[in-house]
Amino acid sequence: MLVFIYKGKNKSGATQKGELEAASVEVAMAQLARMKIADPKVKPKPKDLFENVAFMQPKVTQKDVILFCRQFSTMIDAGLPIIQCLDILQSQQENATFKKTLKEIKENVEAGQTLAEALKKYPDQFDTLFVNMIAAGEAGGILDTILQRLSAYMEKAAKLKAQVKGAMTYPAITLAVAVIVVAVIMIFVIPVFEKMFADFGGALPAPTQLVVNASQYARSYWYIVAGAAVLFGIAFKKFYATEKGRGIVDSASLKMPIIGPLLRRVAVAKFTRTMGTMLSSGVAILESLEIVAKTAGNKTVEEAIFYTRGGDCRGADYGRPTFRKRCFPGDGLPDDISR
Repeated sequence: MLVFIYKGKNKSGATQKGELEAASVEVAMAQLARMKIADPKVKPKPKDLFENVAFMQPKVTQKDVILFCRQFSTMIDAGLPIIQCLDILQSQQENATFKKTLKEIKENVEAGQTLAEALKKYPDQFDTLFVNMIAAGEAGGILDTILQRLSAYMEKAAKLKAQVKGAMTYPAITLAVAVIVVAVIMIFVIPVFEKMFADFGGALPAPTQLVVNASQYARSYWYIVAGAAVLFGIAFKKFYATEKGRGIVDSASLKMPIIGPLLRRVAVAKFTRTMGTMLSSGVAILESLEIVAKTAGNKTVEEAIFYTRGGDCRGADYGRPTFRKRCFPGDGLPDDISR
């Protein structure tokens, strides 16, 4: 099947453009006639030379998924079959990566899979929460309602994320400015004072001499300092990628002044919003707790939710190691959460 790009006028007279698959130009024109597209112009879609280069393809944003949910919900509510909805959404999708994903989802549904099973194959675009809510919507026959709730939930989550980023902007800028000021002082200002102190003669106090030595080292071995900073960043990233490292860092972040209380409030807001959305969609409470824990974004919060779910944060059913000694020293909730 070939892919064609088309452009024409819809029933309301507005310009409509998109893509469709057909065996030839004539078949594509016939499809557009059935779609009641007037004055269509059809041409083969040019091939993308970087189609198979993953890192050069556009990323699927949360905005793309939210728009997909809203349009999908409207079509389902209008009585269109799921496969036809996916076909229309795929043909009108401008993001090449998401377009390819929707095409594959449509093919999987045509092959007999449920929509939830088809979406589950793309965890980067559709997380566990999304897939489970779609499964609940399919089982209960309220897929359009579930899609509306998902879009509303993701919009609120995006708004909360933007607010958190806004709250973190001032501390981040302050820290960056502080680092730049210290670097300027060490490289340009201290040498001036060093020369002035040398002209005075005599030994410098130990703290002053320490600063002068640090300035000399930074100027002479700047590449070592820069390399050490890069290595520290890489080591920290690898350490955080481990389960133990993530637990330590996430626990420490909740105890930090200023940032810690903010992160706790964000965790509580995310938990209540996600849990409320899932329960209102008909997902069982134990399953909801499991899904909410997996999407918590903080290891300490995740363990606390699993502890609430089963009374044991070990989570043997989910293949997790024992966290009790570190997380729940007194068989109670972690201090990070209970406070």
